[in-house]
Amino acid sequence: MAMALAMDEDGVRPVVPPSTEMLPRYEERQNLLLRPLSDKEDVLVSEPPVTWNARCEHGRWHLGAVCCVVVAVVMTLFGIGVGVLSRGGSSGQHPWGYARALKKLDKPVVILVSSDGFRFGYNWKAATPNIDRMRTEGVEAEPGMIPVFPSKTFPNHYSMATGLYPAYHGIVGNIIWDEEAGSNDTFRPGNLDPKWYLGEPIWETVVNQGLQAATYFWPGSQVKRGKWTCDPGFCQDYNHSVPYEERVDTVLAYLDLPRGKRPSFMTLYFEAPDTPGHATGPDHPQITAAVVRVDSMIGRLFEGLEKRGLEDDVTIIMVGDHGMVANCEDRMIYLEDLGPDLQVPREWIVDYSPVLEIRPPREVDATAFHGKLTRALASGDVKNAEYLDLYLKEQLPPRLHYSDSPRIAPIIGMVAEGYTLAHARSDKAMTCGGQHGYDNAYLSMRTIFIARGPQFARGMKIASFENVELYQLMTSILGLTPAPNNGTLDFVASLLLPRP
Repeated sequence: MAMALAMDEDGVRPVVPPSTEMLPRYEERQNLLLRPLSDKEDVLVSEPPVTWNARCEHGRWHLGAVCCVVVAVVMTLFGIGVGVLSRGGSSGQHPWGYARALKKLDKPVVILVSSDGFRFGYNWKAATPNIDRMRTEGVEAEPGMIPVFPSKTFPNHYSMATGLYPAYHGIVGNIIWDEEAGSNDTFRPGNLDPKWYLGEPIWETVVNQGLQAATYFWPGSQVKRGKWTCDPGFCQDYNHSVPYEERVDTVLAYLDLPRGKRPSFMTLYFEAPDTPGHATGPDHPQITAAVVRVDSMIGRLFEGLEKRGLEDDVTIIMVGDHGMVANCEDRMIYLEDLGPDLQVPREWIVDYSPVLEIRPPREVDATAFHGKLTRALASGDVKNAEYLDLYLKEQLPPRLHYSDSPRIAPIIGMVAEGYTLAHARSDKAMTCGGQHGYDNAYLSMRTIFIARGPQFARGMKIASFENVELYQLMTSILGLTPAPNNGTLDFVASLLLPRP
């Protein structure tokens, strides 16, 4: 089934906001990404948010739905799949063939590799022979994979791990206030209290069903819950100074473990190119250098697999968590410009930019305060006010799936691509760099998805999709029963080659 087109309330396909930064691209790729998207290429899903009590419809996981569990088990057992019909085909024969048999391993192994801030198209900035090999020998999303909103690191990594939108897995931002516990109870990156992390990440699914998992720096993986104890032998404490080579070599060493101890699922995480992206923006030579470095790590991974004769058995899925866009001093919005008669106390603000989150005290009417802010922004006194859209959270576009959680602030401001919001001019140095976190409809926020392995066709190109699909894709490869998630069974069936 084709993924639903994003429609507005009048049923008209909205225009995807153009990127303000166009990356250098090879000549043969320019026509693909510089022309407007056609209806066939539009992949934004506009289904309403999934609630905890929703039922199973149209093959989509709705939480607590037994009917979906049955379908998932059937798919796992019989390898049902319908390939993307890029080559055409006839009845009785799959257009892309069938899954290839394992040669040395007795069960599937998946390595999930995240390159933080790897904007879609970065790999065309330089020669990337190893990423190109994955594209040639596997499946690639063109043009890119869509992050969940907000397009930030922690929400997106945990969405990939759980298959849930942030409203349902609880990590709704990089900074969170828990309304029920009070404003003093705050989540920040590095907080490992299990209460913040809802849903079931894939490493828990793996160990709960009797297999071994190993994580190397994946947000949320250090949280100990149930059978997942974050064993130091298979779960690395985050340390950004660990060389990338050491990370790759550790994962490869897991494959040398005897049967029964060898992990079936592993993660790898690289901070690049996000770190230089923030400092320089997406078009600086430092980005090119970072991309080349990440490509060399993919090459190191390939080399290690080949030495072990496992290059055709192990599935590698390479992803990013979000894209990147340039921002600069002439694209600033300051709350102090609202004037002396309407001030937003700093203690009401959870986060500023690109998603402004305002949580007034309970005694303050959030709806009335939102109205005052909206009128002030429309007054013409606030510079760049037209680049800030202010919402009550329940009025956010349904396609964002970002309202059904008490952890989401009552008032949400969405800053336009490339703009930055701060409280006062004295708060932020006027510098140029890069940022993410914007509306996930922007092309600049898209990231990469490339997958290579026995159940992926060689050279297949697929439409863009939201990263909540990854969890169920991986559990299907591993032959596991997935926990409730927001992915779609149709996506898995369309992408994985059926077993003969």
